[in-house]
Amino acid sequence: MDKKNVLVTGSSRGIGRACALAFAKAGYHVFINCRTGLAMLDTLEKEILDAGGSCTQVPGDVSDPDTVRSIFRTIAGCSTSSASGGLDVLINNAGVSYFGLLNDMSDEEWQMIMGTNLSSAFYCCREAIPYMVSRKQGRIINISSMWGVAGASCEAAYSASKAGLNGLTQALAKELAPSNIQVNAIACGVIDTEMNARLSEEEQNALKEEIPAGRFGTADEAADLALMLAEAPGYLTGQIIRMDGGFL
Repeated sequence: MDKKNVLVTGSSRGIGRACALAFAKAGYHVFINCRTGLAMLDTLEKEILDAGGSCTQVPGDVSDPDTVRSIFRTIAGCSTSSASGGLDVLINNAGVSYFGLLNDMSDEEWQMIMGTNLSSAFYCCREAIPYMVSRKQGRIINISSMWGVAGASCEAAYSASKAGLNGLTQALAKELAPSNIQVNAIACGVIDTEMNARLSEEEQNALKEEIPAGRFGTADEAADLALMLAEAPGYLTGQIIRMDGGFL
């Protein structure tokens, strides 16, 4: 069978890593990416290859448009499948958090949050879309947050970046629907990843009490949902799907 191509940005850890493993197991050729933590990317590559999957490393900062162009030139030159030349699925997962009062935030910190969480998705979509349009098919999955829906105190910049990602998802879905390209977002709740490692055990337990499901979500659950969206009926597009254990 021909392999489909998927790019997972920020795939060295957390949800991105889980997505890379899930898609490789499902038979996709996975382009794995990170800005730092290249040793973890090597480990991920080995795990995928040892399990019989296939992948290509495309490291770099996806908040930089020139780096994104370089990544997509690598993807275009990959001949691992009949789908070489572009992507069947793009997963915009790269993200960073910031916890603190908005008035204490520097210009540089604001730009970092917006660049990594929102601009990177724009740059990657812009490069992926021409190939998808030419084939009249493709899936774009944005990894967002429930705080992009509701907003969180002391996470105003993060919430704004994810709200922007949700808006991009819904608008782009309308723009690309005539070309049979589906765009959806997963608005994650509290997921058990390093991003929430700042919380003490006491804070984690208190937070779990606020979640109707009584626990944090897992990266594997988010990855399973991303894979389902990649293979969902074509009429499902423009959706912000909350996976938050009933939190909101």
